[in-house]
Amino acid sequence: MEIKDKVFIVTGGASGLGAGTARMLVGEGARVVIADVQDEAGQQLAAELGQTYVHCDVTQEADGQAAVDAALKAGRLFGLVNCAGVAPATRTVGKNGPHPLDMYQKVVMINLVGTFNMIRLASQAMSQNEPEPTGERGVLINTASVAAYDGQIGQAAYASSKAGVVGLTLPVARDLSKLGIRCVTIAPGIFGTPMVFGMPQEVQDSLAASIPFPSRLGRPDDYAKLVQSIVTNEMLNGETIRLDGAIRMAPK
Repeated sequence: MEIKDKVFIVTGGASGLGAGTARMLVGEGARVVIADVQDEAGQQLAAELGQTYVHCDVTQEADGQAAVDAALKAGRLFGLVNCAGVAPATRTVGKNGPHPLDMYQKVVMINLVGTFNMIRLASQAMSQNEPEPTGERGVLINTASVAAYDGQIGQAAYASSKAGVVGLTLPVARDLSKLGIRCVTIAPGIFGTPMVFGMPQEVQDSLAASIPFPSRLGRPDDYAKLVQSIVTNEMLNGETIRLDGAIRMAPK
């Protein structure tokens, strides 16, 4: 499937991996709906790229539908890239007692339920598309994490939510196969984020050195390059791809 002239939704599109993906898609000639809860950053990026920003809490059906409706106003929706997520860290039992249940529920709601909410709404719209010459009507790209496989101390909520994203990839791809809609998940390793960049330089250097090759933090454009490959290669379907420089995470 070609990217040019297609409409995409990018959740979590105001910053980080989502912003890098939005920039790549626009550079390739796509129209993009940036969906996020960071209104100021999202509006600034949308203005810079000449695209549309929609306030979207991915856990809310109405917000998700509003993002889809905005995409349909721009044309036919052919792509969804789910980058919205949160990553708090708390031990199952810590100094202050058991892991707060509301925190666990929030992480699962945003990272897993929010991902599926956007999948189901976007794929309904995609199912109405006339198929491409390849037979495709759309592509869904989700963001998991290497924590789905190598969850560290304090990552019970985050790792299990991302493992859920990995687990839904194949059944969703199978569900939508007759409609010509693909579903692929990316599992990033250690990427440069505002949280990481706020750490002391020696800590950043240590994190980069732990990656076998390339020994550097991942960048949003690394993620965006893989999104580009997934969109344009119709044989990529029902799979989770680690994007991690061959790292395997230690317990801490």
